[in-house]
Amino acid sequence: MPGLSFTLPHWLYWVGLIVFPLVAMALARRPKPARQTYSTALSYLILITGGLVGLHRLYLKNIWGLLFIPIFLFVLFANANEREARSAASDADNLVRVAERTIEREEPRLKSAESQIDDLRAEVAAAEEGSFARRGAERKLKRTEDQVEKSRVRLDEARAELEEIKPLATVAQDNRSFWSNAARNAFYVLLAMMAVDALLIPMLVRKANASIGEEEVSEAEAALAAAEATEERKQDSDYAKNWIDRLSLFCGEFVSYWAVIAVFVYYFEVISRYVFNSPTNWAHEAMYLMFGMQYLIAGAYAMLTESHVRVDVFYAPMSPRRKAITDLLTSIFFFIFAGTLLVTSWIFAFDAIAVPSGNSVVSDWARGQYGFFEMLGKLTLSEWTDPNIRWGEISFNEWEVPLWPMKWVMVLGGLLLVLQGISKLAQDFRAVMRGA
Repeated sequence: MPGLSFTLPHWLYWVGLIVFPLVAMALARRPKPARQTYSTALSYLILITGGLVGLHRLYLKNIWGLLFIPIFLFVLFANANEREARSAASDADNLVRVAERTIEREEPRLKSAESQIDDLRAEVAAAEEGSFARRGAERKLKRTEDQVEKSRVRLDEARAELEEIKPLATVAQDNRSFWSNAARNAFYVLLAMMAVDALLIPMLVRKANASIGEEEVSEAEAALAAAEATEERKQDSDYAKNWIDRLSLFCGEFVSYWAVIAVFVYYFEVISRYVFNSPTNWAHEAMYLMFGMQYLIAGAYAMLTESHVRVDVFYAPMSPRRKAITDLLTSIFFFIFAGTLLVTSWIFAFDAIAVPSGNSVVSDWARGQYGFFEMLGKLTLSEWTDPNIRWGEISFNEWEVPLWPMKWVMVLGGLLLVLQGISKLAQDFRAVMRGA
């Protein structure tokens, strides 16, 4: 199989996290057409992302999309066998190398020991019976004979193992080559089918759109559509009472589209790993860092839309005024948490900007050890040239993505949560004063 070696550039990661949600939000706000039709642009997008399994044809309700699935499954099967054969070949090659090194090491030892035996026997025969010299010569002779015997045994075992393993290594290499070629040829078949479909998609879209009017809607689908039309659902915009609420709504909607990015990234990781045998070193870290930032920024949105988990056994039956009083009494615990999050994330963020072996002036200022102007006065050239201070914390894996932007997102999340808490506090005060 051809390899797929790609490492996501850091700048593209951040641009994607910012630009993709903005584009998605703009597309989501487009007016919906009165008649739903199949999209040529969407068909090509699905062809690029899911064409290996024929999703573009299945999207257009074309039964020939099923033809892609068994070929794709064969690619996965062939790659799995290729990986097993590669592992077996690697194990066999290691055993061959061990046996060859044993032979290379023991043959000179055996020759050297055999060449010494005659001299040692002559030394034993020449020594006086019962003397210290004779006993010493006999011990040397015994050690040399033992060494000869051990070397012969090791050589026989290594040669026998080498004779047994070499054919297995050859078979494993042949299997690996066979399955690799099979996976490659099947993959090229899929690519050829996708290339043909790239030319046919406009025609397939027209055909699919022409069949829309001919489709009959079942009674269940009609009933579901009628229920959705009559159901009264509270929209997110109904929660917005002021600019803080609108800011929380915007941030919550913005980061919600990051989940779509995760779908594309993990799809790329799966295809890279199981189709091209080229697992990435960045997909997992990029996504769990992204989800961590999403969790922090969406906290204010969840608070605004009352999506946080809470025990409603006593709270739900209360009147709006009693709920407001309860919220006011329990808000002290919220602000303790949100304030602690904001302060500690502020310190973490400045520590991430300047990562010293001790603490730089910037980090000390974030901890309140210096005033702002005192910190500026203490900034010297050594703050930028000291090798103990690395400006900009990075991750410790191979991707080495900068971590300081994530730490500042923690500050943003804490700030949004505090602001939303203030907005909720003001609304609760108004509810209590008005007696609502």
